[in-house]
Amino acid sequence: MTTRDTDWDGVRLHVVTGKGGTGKTTVAAGLALALAHGGRKVLLMETEGRQGIARLFDRPPLPYKERKIAIGPGEADDGRDHGGDVYALAVDPEGALLDYLQMFYNMRSAGIALTRLGLVDFATTIAPGLSDVLVTGKATEAARRRRPGPPGGGYQYDAVVMDAPPTGRIGRFLNVTAEVSGLAKVGPVRTHADTVANVIKSPQTAVHFVSTLEEMPVQETLDGIAELRAIPGMQVGSIVINMARPAVLSPEELKAAPDVPAMAAALADAGLRDTGELAAALADELAEHARHVELQDRERAELEAAGQPVYELPMITEGVDLSGLHRLAAELRDQGAA
Repeated sequence: MTTRDTDWDGVRLHVVTGKGGTGKTTVAAGLALALAHGGRKVLLMETEGRQGIARLFDRPPLPYKERKIAIGPGEADDGRDHGGDVYALAVDPEGALLDYLQMFYNMRSAGIALTRLGLVDFATTIAPGLSDVLVTGKATEAARRRRPGPPGGGYQYDAVVMDAPPTGRIGRFLNVTAEVSGLAKVGPVRTHADTVANVIKSPQTAVHFVSTLEEMPVQETLDGIAELRAIPGMQVGSIVINMARPAVLSPEELKAAPDVPAMAAALADAGLRDTGELAAALADELAEHARHVELQDRERAELEAAGQPVYELPMITEGVDLSGLHRLAAELRDQGAA
């Protein structure tokens, strides 16, 4: 496998979105592993409270605390393991608010009291834009955080990967300044939102879209890309085609009409009975496979026409475990995603 340079030099925050059912959490986990090569340290963040990352890595439910969950791929040329570390965090608005109060006001205990009284939940319910600012704020803080030590030291994480909300909500989720404009024109909340926006709307952040080769996910992906392109400063990243099924026949074989008599004769030579009915059923399967391949090719062409880098990941029929995630990470690395 020949690895080429990444398409995303300079990107520190990778936001992964996609229509429900396209496997965006799986792709985010694979991307985090891919980025954690050569001794790099990566933070993988979950934002929806589903604990999908914990299940993928066969770990207990993630708390609001950064903890190591995996080792990235190593570089084995010198016989030594240079794999980096993948840390994970399940972020929620309450925990992010406590961090915010501690970081800027040294008021964590006051935040805990507010949480116990239910005021934080009340505030984020009546002002959902505030919730998004708090969650995205945690991601941007992690992406900018420096290692302890003298000023000017390196970053604590080489990259942050955010398993973000679905495509239909990604524009509002990331456009935090617009979302809080009616909530706070000035003051600390607005200042915090502007700080978050300065990171999200910069070359340090790329938003990657996950899609399958089906009409609805492809259309949502294209709509999402158009929405982000209309937001000044937002950088659209790659399109990741997930769970792609390979064509089992060549293009020429797919175009040719099935020779049912020849198929029946071959089945008879193999010692099977009722070869006429079986050959007809196989011919129907071939026709259905040809239609599916044609549909995939058409949807793939639509995604490629969007003009973003496109990566393609295979369907792992046996289910995705840690070994499968490493396989997807290798595919992403090989195609230039990390």
